[in-house]
Amino acid sequence: MFGRKTTPPSGENASTTADAAESLDPTSPKGRPTPSRREAEAARKQQLKIPKDPKEAKKASRERDREERARSRTAMMAGDERYLPARDKGPARAFTRDFVDSRFTMAEFFIFIAIGVLVLGFIRNPVVQSAVSIGFFAFTALIAVDTIVLLVQLNLRAKKMFPEPQDRKGITLYAALRTLQLRRLRLPPPRVKRGGAPKPPKS
Repeated sequence: MFGRKTTPPSGENASTTADAAESLDPTSPKGRPTPSRREAEAARKQQLKIPKDPKEAKKASRERDREERARSRTAMMAGDERYLPARDKGPARAFTRDFVDSRFTMAEFFIFIAIGVLVLGFIRNPVVQSAVSIGFFAFTALIAVDTIVLLVQLNLRAKKMFPEPQDRKGITLYAALRTLQLRRLRLPPPRVKRGGAPKPPKS
């Protein structure tokens, strides 16, 4: 009767008390309870627009993978090194590609010679077969000499630009394999013209 009456907190005080209570849980958004794991997963799927039906979800996943591969291939064809395979990455590999692409190599036509020899081999004429055999071995020898000269020049240039042996590791085989590919079918595609100079590596 004679005690002090407790008055209910005013609107401002109640709001302050509520804010203080909410601030104790930093993970909870203001005015909302902490979402459960199931709710968070559902929200993530909704954000990715994953259908609930398993078949539709697989179809959507395949479509996303297809689009990602298409974007990666487009970026690779444009020369974006971020999307290159591991074997093609690095300034030394880029220099090697430019060095090979800037030259006319006989090795890239080897496939046509091999097909021609295979076709002419069906001719049952000793003179023709002897001529084909001699021509094939002569052309193979020219390819070997041309490739050896190219690889020697490549290593001499690469030693000046990349003094560390570790940076030049594998470029000889890498260059030899690229010479065997037709220029228009090489990946990554050539970025220098025949007779041009390799582009300096990026610092």
